[in-house]
Amino acid sequence: MAGARVQKNKSHKTRFSSKSTRQSHKTSRTDKGRISKPERNALQGARAARIQHNKAVLIELGVDCLVREQKRAAVLKEKRALTGSASPPRVIVLFGLSASVKLERLGKELSSLLSPDGAGTTSVAVASADYRSRTTVLEAPHGDLLACMEMAKVADLIAFVASANPLSEDDASSPYIDSFGSQCLSVFRAIGLPSTVVLIRDLPVEPKKKNEMKKICISSLESEFPEDAKFYTADTKDELHKFMWLFKEQRLTSPLWRNQRPYVMAQEVDLKTDDDNPGKCTLLLSGYLRAHTLSVNQLVHVSGAGDFQLCKIDVLKDPCPLRARKEQNLMDSDELHDDQVIRSLVPDLSKQEPLLVENIPDPLAGEQTWPTEAEMAEADELNKEKSHKKKRLPRGTSEYQAAWIVDDIIEEDSESGEDEDDGMVLDENNVSGNKGAYNSEFDEDEASLNLRDFDGETEADTMMTDGENLTKEQLEEEIRKIKDAHAEDEEFPDEVDTPLDVPARKRFGKYRGVKSFRTSSWDPKESLPPEYSRIFAFNNFRRTQKHVLAKAVEMEHGSEGESAFCGSYVRLHVKDVPVVVASKICFLAKTSPIIASGLLQHESKMSVLHFSIKKHDTYEPPIKSKESLIFHVGFRQFVARPIFSSDNINSDKHKMERFLHAGCFSIASIYAPISFPPLPLVALKSGQGLDMVPAVAAVGSLRSVDPDRIILKKIILTGYPQRVSKLKATVRYMFHNPEDVRWFKPIEVWTKCGRRGRVKESVGTHGVMKCIFNGVVQQHDTVCMSLYKRVYPKWPEQQFPNDA
Repeated sequence: MAGARVQKNKSHKTRFSSKSTRQSHKTSRTDKGRISKPERNALQGARAARIQHNKAVLIELGVDCLVREQKRAAVLKEKRALTGSASPPRVIVLFGLSASVKLERLGKELSSLLSPDGAGTTSVAVASADYRSRTTVLEAPHGDLLACMEMAKVADLIAFVASANPLSEDDASSPYIDSFGSQCLSVFRAIGLPSTVVLIRDLPVEPKKKNEMKKICISSLESEFPEDAKFYTADTKDELHKFMWLFKEQRLTSPLWRNQRPYVMAQEVDLKTDDDNPGKCTLLLSGYLRAHTLSVNQLVHVSGAGDFQLCKIDVLKDPCPLRARKEQNLMDSDELHDDQVIRSLVPDLSKQEPLLVENIPDPLAGEQTWPTEAEMAEADELNKEKSHKKKRLPRGTSEYQAAWIVDDIIEEDSESGEDEDDGMVLDENNVSGNKGAYNSEFDEDEASLNLRDFDGETEADTMMTDGENLTKEQLEEEIRKIKDAHAEDEEFPDEVDTPLDVPARKRFGKYRGVKSFRTSSWDPKESLPPEYSRIFAFNNFRRTQKHVLAKAVEMEHGSEGESAFCGSYVRLHVKDVPVVVASKICFLAKTSPIIASGLLQHESKMSVLHFSIKKHDTYEPPIKSKESLIFHVGFRQFVARPIFSSDNINSDKHKMERFLHAGCFSIASIYAPISFPPLPLVALKSGQGLDMVPAVAAVGSLRSVDPDRIILKKIILTGYPQRVSKLKATVRYMFHNPEDVRWFKPIEVWTKCGRRGRVKESVGTHGVMKCIFNGVVQQHDTVCMSLYKRVYPKWPEQQFPNDA
């Protein structure tokens, strides 16, 4: 039958598909291996043929095999560099999540495991022949925030140690983490966590209870750590042996910012006085060079002390070689410490980076020069254009007097013809549009409603007599009562009171009106403070950063006569360090690691840095703008007085914030040495009282380096309607004399209920004014005027934390 389906049954499953396979299980073990496996040479040839075939297929598909081989070789080189004898010792930081964890006991157990003869101690590199690796174990002191932060910056692996015994604290976020552990954990996240493991201690001996307690502890802690963090039990020697063996094979990760600069964690700190330069000395820091090659011509930053030049780098023999026997014979033959120097690097004065911190301004740079012929011709044309404009002079004014009157004042007013001096002007976009824009808007309202002239309202004039006879104390009390009735400080935090004894045009003389905060122009080079003559700026910061990083890569392949290579044991001679600062560094070296990091080009120069910052959850006191804070930016530490501002994406102007608000990000702008992002930020506030323990105030990251970023401080002057007639209102208590009203007359006014308007004229002698709005004004409404001025951060009195 055409189109009929042919039935196909499933084949029967059998154990042996043929007679030969039926007998194969009876073959001897040696014969089976000889029959089933080809010769070794044949196997290698087949593998090589398969690799060549795969390469041919990839070439046909358009895949570059050379790039693939280069990536594979780079990964293999990186793995060998991390685990070979030329790599610096790996740093393990033991951090107790609670005060009940006994880190000293765990540190001794790890040291005895790495060095069975007992020669190794914590905080010093130990070479282990059993694990074929070199390791430095650091114990983070519980309660010392600064020491824990410095250890986390250099850690290749942070081993968080948790006790299986729950805490009794009721306010702890986790039953195994106390408040200090939780604070440090959040700071470590802000800095950038390297590879992370969690060691669980104090588990019961019985296997069943041990597994149950382990599961409970892991389920409680796993949300606090990264997803790739692994948990290990660490009570017995076998468990520690398993952890160390896996650690030796593990490929560790570190934050990006740490891999961009060379650094040395000092194992020995000493100072050498300089007789020729009293008050200064040479600081000697010995340790392994990590991350990158360090040139003797580079500048270095010593944590908490500042930026300095190097006078010499000594490359020493490795005090902790991986192959101890071969190197020990050479070490025994050297009796003097100076004989351990393999080579010394001396800076080249023509190539050495200068220690330039501040710009030296030229006092004659702002001198007036003689105008050119083109400038004089342009001025003549401008004067001719102004001479054709119609001018209306006050009565009794001669031509000689008219020549000295500003043209903006005596130009003919198309609407009111007033001759008052309007001193305050708006931004460039609104100077010319001050009359036309307002008049066109409000003339339509007056024409449609056919309102009578505002000057005819005698009721408002009679009301002025109520405030003219009040004393200063009575006037202040009247204003206070009205402000209490209109209490909306949280909604309008920028409101300020106009002083009674100082004219507003003097008190707010630096402020100006802005028609549109987003679109109005503001010249970033206008009226700069004296501190701006001491800083440096870039024409194109991104391009400069790219050029500097490319130069650092070229330096990586520099000559041996200028650079010390990564993994070598070096002694840095840091010159011109104040003796007081060096003494503090030597004292701090007992409890905290001292880090000397190489600086990229331009990173010693002062500029304006902007950070994206957020208030820390554990810090409750308010953080005010221009308050002194200690900034930890990567390896660097410095003191700064930031101002906070909002981050407006669609505007080149940003509003200043008086306080750093909790729960949201702001921009902190400071005067500080230039740094190239990405870099983390941890801001500390110095402690108050006897303990003087610093607290974590805020965390964030470096955003940009830009002195031209415009930050505007906003204030709102408020007045209150005294007499309302539809679109018109008589407003009092915003100003206290008619000269102030005329000065601020060009600026737009608005109400809290959404009306916008302008000042028409002054009434009386106590600062009362008449205003016209674009809608009906309510009697209970508040009239506001917004003023802006550009603000700058404060120059720090003390640049570094350990300065004398």
